[in-house]
Order: sequence, then structure tokens, then C-alpha cells
Amino acid sequence: MRGRFPLGGVVETSSGANPELIYSLRRVSESAALAAFDWIGRGDGMDGGRAALDAMLAALAEVDIDAVVVIGEAGKGEAPQPSRGERLGRPESTFKADIAMDPVEGTSYLARGQTNALAVLAVAPRGAMMNPAPAFYMEKFVAPPAARGKIDPHWTTGRKLRILAEALNKEVSQLTIYVLEKPRHRELIDDINRAGARVALYPAGDVAGALVAAIPGSGIDALMGTGGTPEGIMSACAVRGLGGEFLARIDPQLHTETKAVRDAGISTSRWYTRDELIASDDVFFCATGITTGLMVEGVERTRTHYKVQTMMVTGATGERQIITSHLPLERMSRAQSAARDVA
Repeated sequence: MRGRFPLGGVVETSSGANPELIYSLRRVSESAALAAFDWIGRGDGMDGGRAALDAMLAALAEVDIDAVVVIGEAGKGEAPQPSRGERLGRPESTFKADIAMDPVEGTSYLARGQTNALAVLAVAPRGAMMNPAPAFYMEKFVAPPAARGKIDPHWTTGRKLRILAEALNKEVSQLTIYVLEKPRHRELIDDINRAGARVALYPAGDVAGALVAAIPGSGIDALMGTGGTPEGIMSACAVRGLGGEFLARIDPQLHTETKAVRDAGISTSRWYTRDELIASDDVFFCATGITTGLMVEGVERTRTHYKVQTMMVTGATGERQIITSHLPLERMSRAQSAARDVA
């Protein structure tokens, strides 16, 4: 199996992953979501992010995986992240992996009690996940499997939408395009509307938007625009498992980022294909709802149980599952206390 590392360099990898690993990884994202639950709507997502990270790391230590963090280092205003290059899980495990994780994807959503806050992780065989180096932002095009290989990212927005509509057996007027509600997207939004398609605007939710864009019949036909690079790599992992289309171009938004990307010799004009971003089908992806959103329901607590819901994607089998778990409150409280002791 051949992997790409970083930004297109080729290395040899071997995977010892069992598809059943997805159920252990689900416990990791669930642990993070449960830890973040008490911080919903409290005005500051940082403490919730720290609690979620501690819980995620403690749960990952119990999983049979030897993982190296490819995506790390939180940006300004973001919840804490593991450090790039950090080794997680069990070093003696036969499955050597890359991992990208975000204990709270949507920190501001968590702080404000808004929808679409998720605990997310993505895993691929060692060397298969692109290392984005200093790039924080990338432009993305995501679409369902029917559009795979049919869109040239250099085309105009109008032409992309015409070909997308043909691939999906729709009229352009029937398309709905997911776009982050950011000033940088004003021209893109005008172009989409001018072409005759609808725009679904969300203030955040990069990962959720990419996933619903890749799932046929979700009500979203594509994601377009610039969002976070870490979210892009995690989403590309899921989209590869789903068989969808994912195209990306490094698109710095800050002067410091532009300089760092230029100094690293990274092209901002080249579009990377899905299989360059994630160079293996043997991927795993979990997203657990913290607050209810497009894909999954958020954490709920009753007198006796927590209810959590997780979307899981297993690339080796092509399966997409949404599992709802009812976890005894007393047992989870003991587990969280143990995790805090470990952290």
C-alpha cells in the first residue's frame, strides 16, 4: 500500500487494521462529547475543549492502535488540540496509523449552545494521511459519489454546477450548495445564485457540511468554499470511506499563514485529489454529536442515562452507520473520574 506524506511525498505503508476497530474509536469520540456536555452554552468553549481533549486521550490510550498525530496545534480562539507528531494509543499495537482529531469541532457553537458542535476523529494507515504543514485554510469541493472524477476544480462555478447537475440527474435549479457564511464567500455565493442553484449558509460546521455533501439524498448536493485545513483532512478521510468526491487547494487567509506556506514551498494553485489527501481506503471516521446538528443528535442526559449519537464510517467495508447509545449515568461518572485521574 502506497501512502503520501507530507503534501505528496510517497512512502510505503502496511495496515493491520481490523474493521471492528471502528467500535473502539467510537468510544473515543463519545468520551469527548460527554466531557464537553457540561460546558454547552456557558460562554467559553476553552474549558470544555480541554475536558474533551483529556477524555479523548484517556479513551484512546485503551484502543489497540499506535497512532501519530498528523493534525495538531490549535489556532487562536480554538479549543486545545494534541500536538502534531504526538504518539497516541499503544506503541506495541500492530496497526500503525495516522490520526487527526478535534475534541470540539465548533468551539463557538459549544460556548453559545448552538447546533453542530461535534467530537471528531479520523484514522488512516501510517503515511496515508496528508500532512498539511503550516496551512490552516483550504478551498474545498465536496460532492456525492455520482460526481466522482467529473468535476475540474479549475472550472468556473457555473460550469461546475452544470456538470454536477448532470451527474446527479438534476436541474441546476434543484441543487443546494453548502457554504460557510463568511465575508470571503460573497463572490462565490453570488456565482452560485447566478447559476440558478440554492445556497445553504452556515456560520460554521466544516466537517458536517462535507459529510452531508458526500451522502446522496441528504438535501445538500455539494460543499464549496474555503474552510479549515484540519477539518478538511478529517472530512476527506470520511468522504473517501463514503466513496464521494473531495478536491482541495491550500488557500491561506492570513499574512502569517501565507508567508509560512510560501516558505514551506507549498503551492496555492495546485488542487489535490481525494486520494492524494488520503492515500488508502482503509480509513476510519467517527463524529459524535455534542449539540444536535445536521448529521447526529447531541448529548442528552436523563436521571439515569446519557444518550449519545455517533456517525461512523469504515472505509474497508464502505459502511456508514449512525449508532445511538444509552450509557448509565453512574457508570459514566466513575469512568470520567478515572479519566481525570489519568490526565
